Formats: sequence, C-alpha cells, structure tokens
Amino acid sequence: MTHATHPLRNGGQILIQQLRRHGARRVFLVPGESYLPCIDALNEHRDAIDPIVCRQESGAAYMAEAYGKLTNEPGICFVTRGPGATNASIGVHTAFQDSTPMILFIGQVGNDFIEREAFQEIDYRRMFGPMTKWVAQIDDPARIPEYIARAYAVATSGRPGPVVLALPEDTLWGEASVADVEPRPRLHSHPSRAQLDELGQRLEQAERPFLLLGGSGWTEQAQHQVAAFAERFALPVGVAWRRLECFDQRHEAFVGHVGNGMHDALRERLEACDLLIAVGTRLGEATSEGYSWIESPTPRQALVHVYPDPEELGHVYRPSQAINADVVGFAGALEALSPATPPPWQAETQAARRAYLATLEPQEAPGPLSLDRVSQTVDRVLDGKGCISVGAGNYALYAHRYVRFSGLGSSLAPTVGSMGYGLPAAISSKLEHPKRPAVCYAGDGCFQMNLQELGVALQYRLGIVVLVFNNGMWGTIRAHQEHDFPGREIALTFTNPAFATLIQAYGGQGEIVEDDATFEDAFRRALSFAERERLPALIELRYDADGIAPGQRLSAIREAALSHPASPTPGAQQP
Repeated sequence: MTHATHPLRNGGQILIQQLRRHGARRVFLVPGESYLPCIDALNEHRDAIDPIVCRQESGAAYMAEAYGKLTNEPGICFVTRGPGATNASIGVHTAFQDSTPMILFIGQVGNDFIEREAFQEIDYRRMFGPMTKWVAQIDDPARIPEYIARAYAVATSGRPGPVVLALPEDTLWGEASVADVEPRPRLHSHPSRAQLDELGQRLEQAERPFLLLGGSGWTEQAQHQVAAFAERFALPVGVAWRRLECFDQRHEAFVGHVGNGMHDALRERLEACDLLIAVGTRLGEATSEGYSWIESPTPRQALVHVYPDPEELGHVYRPSQAINADVVGFAGALEALSPATPPPWQAETQAARRAYLATLEPQEAPGPLSLDRVSQTVDRVLDGKGCISVGAGNYALYAHRYVRFSGLGSSLAPTVGSMGYGLPAAISSKLEHPKRPAVCYAGDGCFQMNLQELGVALQYRLGIVVLVFNNGMWGTIRAHQEHDFPGREIALTFTNPAFATLIQAYGGQGEIVEDDATFEDAFRRALSFAERERLPALIELRYDADGIAPGQRLSAIREAALSHPASPTPGAQQP
C-alpha cells in the first residue's frame, strides 16, 4: 500500500534505506548495471553502510557468509544477473549447509523482457530453490520494505540460512511513496520445563554421557552458560565438524573435534557413550563419519537432539528425546539443571581430556618442514587471539588438530567443504575485527581459486596473514586416488606461481619457508608487518608432498592399497 505522506523514492533508495533500518553495516558486492539504483542509493548512507567492492562474485558471497557467521546477522551481498548470480551460488550453498544467515540480492531483467531468455536472464526460483530458505522476486517497488523485512526474519529464524531476492530493473528504477518496515526483535525458542526435567533424569541414569556442540547462532553468553552446565555435570565436550568456534578448547571439559580426522580414542568414546546430547548440530555426514559412530535411523546411543528446526528432529536420526530450541534459548534454560550428587564419570572426562591433550603433540612428518609443528607454533604465537580461516583440503586438518580455538570468531571454516573460502573469510574477519589477527590457511590450489580478493585487502588496507601450503597438487584427491587406484597418479599436479613475489603486487610482504627452524620468526614478521602496514603478508610453505595429513603419508596409503586391494570409494569429497 502506498501513502502520499511518504517521500517518493526509487526502488534502489527504498531497498538500501530498508537495509539500514535492519542494521546492515556492510554490503559485499561486485557492481553490475542491473542494480545501479541500489549502488547510487549507497551515497545517502555513507555514514552507516560500508560497501566492500570485491573482485569476483564467489569472493563477495563468501565474505558475506563469513560476516553472517561472525555476527549472527545476515551477510548482505549484491551481484549482477546471470554470470554474477552463478558465481555467487557457491557462497549461497555454503550458507545453506552451514546454516548461516545471508541475503543475496541479484539484478534481474525487467518484467517487460521476462521469459524471453533476455540478456543474462535466469529463473532464480528454479536455480536457487534447493539451496535456500526462500527465493523471491520483487516486482513492485512499493513492496520492497515488506520483502526485506521478511528476508531478515526468514534468514535468522529457526535454522538460519540464505535468502535470495531478484530485483528486476523496472522495480529498482520505478518509484513509490511507501513507509519503511521496522525490524522485529530476534525470537528464540526454549525447551519446556518438562523437557528439562526429562533431560535431568537422563543424566541421572547415564554412565557415559557426552555433550556435542555445533551449528550456528551462538553468543558469548550462551557459550558461557553451556560451559557452566558442562562443569556442573563434569561432561566431556566435543565440537562438531568444522564448528571449532562453538566452545573454548582451552577449557578443561573440551575433549576433541568430532568428525573426519578425529583421534581413535574420541571415536571409541562416542561409540561407547550411553547418552549423547547434541546441541545445535545436525550430526551430518562429516561429523558422523559417514553415519558410522552414530547410526541412522536408530542410534545405539540414547540421543537427546536439540535443534531450532523441528523438521530436522527425526529427519536423519530418531532421537530418544527431541527438543525444539535454538542454542541461545537452550543454553539459558540449562541454568535450572544441577546434579543431585557428584557425577560418577568425572574420572572418565578427565581421561578424555588427557587423550585430547596428547593429540597436540606433533606427529612424525617427512622432510625438514613439519606442518604439525607449523600449526603448533601458530597456536602458541596467537595464544587464543584472532581468527583462523580455512578453505578445503587436507592442509586444514593441521589447524583443526593443533590449534586450540578460543570461542566465537576464532574459526571460520565451511562445513560444506568448499574451496577458495579461506581468503575471503579472513578479509571479512579483519573488516569486522580490525584489531585482531586474521590468519588464512590455504592450500596452493585452494588459494588460487580466490586470490584475486587480495585486491580487497590492498584497497581497504587489511593486514591479513596468508599461509600457503605448497605441495604442487590437489592433495586431498591424490590421497583418495592412491587409496582407490594406487600407483596410477594422473591429472592432479600443477605448476605454481611464485607466491611470495605475487603478494608484492598487492603491496604485501612475502616469504618462503622450507624448514621448521625458520617458520616462527617468519610468522612473527608476517604478523608484525600486517599489523603495522595494514597490508597482507604471505608465507609460502614448501614441504614434502608425501606428508598428506597428520601422521599419514601418501606412500603408506599406496602401499596399504596395493597390499589389500579394495573397491573404489565413489563420491570422494573435499574435506
């Protein structure tokens, strides 16, 4: 409905004003003529909204997704139609599987050209439907406030996720006199008193409980409340696959990162536990190691599944107790639970903690440069400060194993396992927390998928540090290849540029490290340069490619496969 008392504005002005009303502080974009009125309207909000001009739409979408992880508010991304939208789709898919609030705005052909396969035209409802919470097209400028308000509500409610809104040119150039819609307070779902009583009874009857945390939407208060709950009940705490920021790993209750690459003692503990309390996590394929240590549809363990989306409860696993609550609401309610007597499993929790600490000792590695010791040094030098981002590849396993992440904002890792994520995520972290270190772990292949975003670090003077793990091949796939087709390596190697020289073109500092003795000094120099000059620093790590993962060698994988031939594993995925 239009009202003559409201100023006449074009669609771009209405949209950007509505974003400001909802608290948007930063938008990530690759400019396109299809949404020029939105770009122009940013002029009126220079004091409130910071436009970050990216170099490619996948980088922009990744930055927006990382912003959503860091703030629990929708990351805002603008891209042009057609090629821009397809490039950005990888960030949307990441936001969907990672349950991250995000809104992607896409320019669209005018309604007078629609359904003619006009220049760069795509039906975005069909394209994005399976990987978003909501896809829509705004055909009337007077309804823009309504759509934006709904987009924020959908992206942040229940299980958070991405929303895609298409913006036809006639909508953005058209005018309307319409009122803005005020944002609504964030709603949280809570467990009932009866559900808390049942959970308390299950804890009283348990002998080997385990608390597993994951998902999105965590706040510092919620993490403190869950930590206090774990302390009262002496519970061992693990974090789900690539949800390393969900719990302070220096806490005495923390016993490990659950999922691909976890240590044997932790897997055995999970298989043997008689009460699994899973909070905020879907218990997906990577966390469950292919639905192995916890079986679908009926787990061996008594499963208390706490999740904000009721459709997820019972979707893969039949829980013994299902609690429809988000992590904030559930964490706050836990203050009502305390054990009547000291929990009998305290010694088991302490043993699990010792087993985790033992995994922090570096594994044997080939060659003069040990990636185990590299990550051990990173952990010691950072001492719980800053953020480490990763993309996909076996190199990420070193950070996951040896770095003790300190809670919210300390880790940015795509659970979807998408490559090229680490650099844009580090940039987003540095924009949000300019005084905190931002360290990007990147494989040599992963880094080259989005290295153009170094231009953003240069333009906005962002002192990030990039560790490039150079083994000259697609290492994760090579490990799968040696397992399934031993001794038949082909099509997995590549020739790299001089990374340490390349960074200089972006105003940065670069070094090459080839042995353990020189890494710490190089890392400290990189951190110092990045902080002092507010420009990127890069360390190229050249290491023996036989060291493919902590404690594992490609040659050993090949030998084992040749000794015990197995059927090929279909569908090998990026870790």
